[in-house]
Amino acid sequence: MIGAIFMAVLLVIYLAFTVNYAWILIRDDLVLVQAMGVALMVLPFVGAWALFAEMRFAIHSRRLMMRLEADGLMPVDELPSTIAGRPNRVVADEAFPAFAAAVEAEPKSWQAWLRLGLAYDASGDRRRARWAVRRAIKVERGA
Repeated sequence: MIGAIFMAVLLVIYLAFTVNYAWILIRDDLVLVQAMGVALMVLPFVGAWALFAEMRFAIHSRRLMMRLEADGLMPVDELPSTIAGRPNRVVADEAFPAFAAAVEAEPKSWQAWLRLGLAYDASGDRRRARWAVRRAIKVERGA
């Protein structure tokens, strides 16, 4: 968590320098340089939006994981770990259908969606893991 905060602070500093440089370009006399400054000014807004979205996702997913852990439903506890502490991918792939079936049986359960996301993560499919965790957040908000 400290590493993420540190990287977020570095990104904010970088975006501030980008805004400053874009402002310098905008104040130039040449129209082409001003156009470059305006184009460069878009980058900090995109970066700030991405940072906000990722931090919001991290906060919400961490909150749900803490609730799931308090309920004793973390799927990582059910899977044997490698020496590094990560779930064994072969075993995670074998256990995956049970997590998918739980979501199909109870699609309005944020716990089932979060467990599915964690199973995707244990299997190494980060894109689907993020999708399932986002779905868990959405279902939990709707409940």
